[in-house]
Amino acid sequence: MAEKNHVKECETECVTVPAASCPCREVYEEGAALLAGMEDASLDARLLLEHFCGISTHRLLADPDLPVSAPEREAFLEGIRRRAAREPLAYILGEQIFMGLPFMVSPDVLIPEQDTENLVEEALRYLEDDSRILDLCTGSGCILLSLLRYSNGCTGTGTDISAPALRLAGENARALGLSGRCRWFQGDLFAALDPGVRFDLIISNPPYVPTVVIETLEPEVREAQPRLALDGGPDGLAFYRRIIREASGFLMIGGRLMLEIGHDQAEAVRTLLEEAGYYGIEIIRDYGGNDRVVTAVRSMKQRM
Repeated sequence: MAEKNHVKECETECVTVPAASCPCREVYEEGAALLAGMEDASLDARLLLEHFCGISTHRLLADPDLPVSAPEREAFLEGIRRRAAREPLAYILGEQIFMGLPFMVSPDVLIPEQDTENLVEEALRYLEDDSRILDLCTGSGCILLSLLRYSNGCTGTGTDISAPALRLAGENARALGLSGRCRWFQGDLFAALDPGVRFDLIISNPPYVPTVVIETLEPEVREAQPRLALDGGPDGLAFYRRIIREASGFLMIGGRLMLEIGHDQAEAVRTLLEEAGYYGIEIIRDYGGNDRVVTAVRSMKQRM
């Protein structure tokens, strides 16, 4: 009798009751409804479903009754609630694709944008094998690491005033297998560097939004992304003045300076470069037809 009771106890303890599940189509529609009215609500809901539940858009359409467990559904809906509160999708996913490469992102860094790919693509046109690259205001490291990934033998240095940003850049370098070709230094622009170091290319996407304009930006930008990476001073040109003035001390003669600019800043930045003695100044437009990149070459006349 005792033995039979023991068996019954064991059977009771070993019974596993499966968590309630819902069809993936139903879960997706629940999330999309919570994002109603937001731009790209359907796309965001599909991406969050794939991230939290492992269900791609193809599987969602092919098998709408595919079960989603209760924990997966709750994780998905928590992601939906964060997005509904205007947290950027990239921060929720923890990743942003840039130049075809995955970059880890967090609220410590600006989210890499497609416009900045124009800067990288133009820089790749000028890079030679074994070039030495300096990336100012590196953030996630997306510019420097993309250049290293798509070039031969180049090495790079990234500087940023933010220690958390540099830690993330280092993690991205390790994930892409590029740690041996780059170094990271904390400091305010060139202040992070030894005075004698020289580079073939200095590149930057510096903060360039005028201070008063920041409050007019979308909540995903003005509230979620680091203001330090956005605020370019009263006229948006504060960092350009500093970079253009100081870059010649770190750029080889004949070396190139490349900067991302705001759509209405081309002529102001061109004037700064001309006054500083650079030559070969070019303004390059993005795919939307907006001025996006300025490039110039250091002359022999500029001070070291």
